[in-house]
Amino acid sequence: MRKWLLAMAAALMLAPSAAMAQQPIIIKFSHVASSDAPKGKAANLFKELAEKYTNGKVKVEVYHNSSLYKDKEELEALQLGAVQLLAPSISKFGPLGVKEFDIFDLPFLMSDDARARQMYASPMMADLNKKLEAKGVLPLAYWDNGTHVYTANKPLIVPDDFKGMKLRIQGSKVLDAVARDLGAIPQIMAFSEVYQALQTGVVDGEDNVPSNILTQRFYEVQKYLTVSNHGRLTYALVTNKKFWDGLPEDVRAPLAQAVKESTDFFDETAAKDNADALEKIKASGKVQVHVLTPEEKQAWIAKLMPVHTEMQSRFGKDFIEQIYKASGFTPSL
Repeated sequence: MRKWLLAMAAALMLAPSAAMAQQPIIIKFSHVASSDAPKGKAANLFKELAEKYTNGKVKVEVYHNSSLYKDKEELEALQLGAVQLLAPSISKFGPLGVKEFDIFDLPFLMSDDARARQMYASPMMADLNKKLEAKGVLPLAYWDNGTHVYTANKPLIVPDDFKGMKLRIQGSKVLDAVARDLGAIPQIMAFSEVYQALQTGVVDGEDNVPSNILTQRFYEVQKYLTVSNHGRLTYALVTNKKFWDGLPEDVRAPLAQAVKESTDFFDETAAKDNADALEKIKASGKVQVHVLTPEEKQAWIAKLMPVHTEMQSRFGKDFIEQIYKASGFTPSL
């Protein structure tokens, strides 16, 4: 009887563990873009592939449009383990304590798509990744969303046009310097708050890629768009390092494959979506679109090159020159 009671007790103790083992691993994937933006599409594809490749051992919950966390909150939530996957702009890593990522916001640094993507896969990025890992944030991939354009409530043709404007920026020291050198007043603001801020005049303009301007409907509350290609929007697909390292190998390996395929999909989709978005914005008739001429672009570069010099004290001249070489940027232009 005693042996039987011990056997029953052991069975009862093991039962919850067995039941828990059968439960899928939940991955909460939070991001700030809409479901029909390139990031949203890639997030949905990752969910589909992750659940398929793990045979249901993983369930991915995708939270679009800042529905779970705003961009100011999500990295802290990731570090605390409240969410397992994010795809923030790499401009968000400066406030996290890894200031080196701010360097990618230097104006006109990365205008060549192929060179930019090559750099994201370089040993240099591997070194930067280690700095993020020390913060508990593990980069799994980089998603390249192309170059920025400006929208505003007045034409932005020459650098002096920015004077006195309240310009929404992300929390990057470089972006702050860019706005100030243009004569604008930088306003750090969460992505989810930008539409209302533009609509009510809290800010006068912002910069982003065309697909975000379209899907967030910024073009409805702005009168002008300048195709300047002055900056680059790169997302880092990141996870909580402790969470990822603790996954069983038979789960982590298929998830890594899902990461790779969704990254390839993102890079293919983003370029097309941005081109299509720009055409749709033009066709709406709500915004007057201006493409910088080569002469106008040179004037913008000349105005903003002092930011590169200023940031040598933040990053070091040698590090900036390494980035120039990797990205194909020629500062004499």
